[in-house]
Amino acid sequence: RPQVHAVRTSLASTMFRVLLATLALASAADAMHTSAYRRPVRTSGIQASTKAAQSMPKTVKAGVVTGQALVDLLQHAKENEYAIPAVNTVSSSAINACLEAAKKYKSPIMIQFSRGGGQFLAGKEADNTNDAACIAGCVAGAKMVREVAHLYGIPVVLHTDHCQKSWLPWFDGLMEANEEYFKKEGEPLFSSHMLDLSEEPLEENIEICKKYLERMAKMNCLLEMELGVTGGEEDGVDNSDVDNSLLYTQPEEVYEVYKALSQVEGGAFTVAAAFGNVHGVYAPGNVQLTPDILHNSQKYIKEKEGLDTDKPVFFVFHGGSGSSREDIQYAIKAGVIKMNIDTDTQWSYWDGIRSYEKEFHDYLQGQIGNPEGATKPNKKYYDPRMPLRRAEEFTAKRLGEAMEDLNSVGVCP
Repeated sequence: RPQVHAVRTSLASTMFRVLLATLALASAADAMHTSAYRRPVRTSGIQASTKAAQSMPKTVKAGVVTGQALVDLLQHAKENEYAIPAVNTVSSSAINACLEAAKKYKSPIMIQFSRGGGQFLAGKEADNTNDAACIAGCVAGAKMVREVAHLYGIPVVLHTDHCQKSWLPWFDGLMEANEEYFKKEGEPLFSSHMLDLSEEPLEENIEICKKYLERMAKMNCLLEMELGVTGGEEDGVDNSDVDNSLLYTQPEEVYEVYKALSQVEGGAFTVAAAFGNVHGVYAPGNVQLTPDILHNSQKYIKEKEGLDTDKPVFFVFHGGSGSSREDIQYAIKAGVIKMNIDTDTQWSYWDGIRSYEKEFHDYLQGQIGNPEGATKPNKKYYDPRMPLRRAEEFTAKRLGEAMEDLNSVGVCP
């Protein structure tokens, strides 16, 4: 009997150790997939950064910023070496998550819409002849942001993302919406828009961008243009197999853009220069970023133009999801004032829903009946606001991480 007892004790001990190991592995695996909590982020007591917050230009106020206020904000970001997170949104819930994060972490935020995101906002069954739904969805999203942004007490930039040459009818529709709004309100509906003609010859890219900037300058709307190609896939555009040389812009190309667009009276512009960045998240080592391209471009333009400023260009960082903090901050030192975040916030939003379903799984299998009783109602668990709120919380937290990386936490008064 003592021998039997010893065997049972040993077996129980072994099974217990196996159970602990299994739980540890499950926990580790879950942690790997939960990017919204990849590292601690300050969640309370965020204080305004004394230097940056106190020097925030008086033109930059809570709500949507446009025109000179937008330029002042971008200049403030460049001088104080922070970048504004720019997030693609496809729903009012995603918009709310962005605004919540901005308020919580005292950071400016850029809310942007893609062509496909605009169509989704309008509804996939809406008539999209001549991009009508794509245009209407973006306009509706912008108007929602304008109605609520000031309630969060932080500056918000309204932007639209990549527009390639074949999508110019969408861009034209957005220009018309801006011009109509400008007539009534004295400012454009959107703060800025992006033209991505990077697949066209450089001369044509610059020519078309200059033509649109001349139109946009009349209503104080900023243009973002792209040089080189951002790899990966986003919003139905797949550049996964693009020639590797196109992922790296040359300083001479940036200078050509700077010269041409600087000639537009009243024009304001930013440049998304490719430096190896890609859309999406990839395993470490698969993406080779070279932020030195941005540093060299600034130096080149300064010398060519005989300028006093070390950073004459406002640069934009596309494909920021999954980038290392070191690369991000080195790029900011080169004049990056905005970084796009889409893939990581898509995951955090889904991760919030996944977390909610996992926690309340047994309450989500029918309208009636759960572990508390066969006749217990489940309405309060399957109310769509419940999982969507969890998604917002996860996304706001992930954006807090991004704001830490971008040095933008606490820069707003």
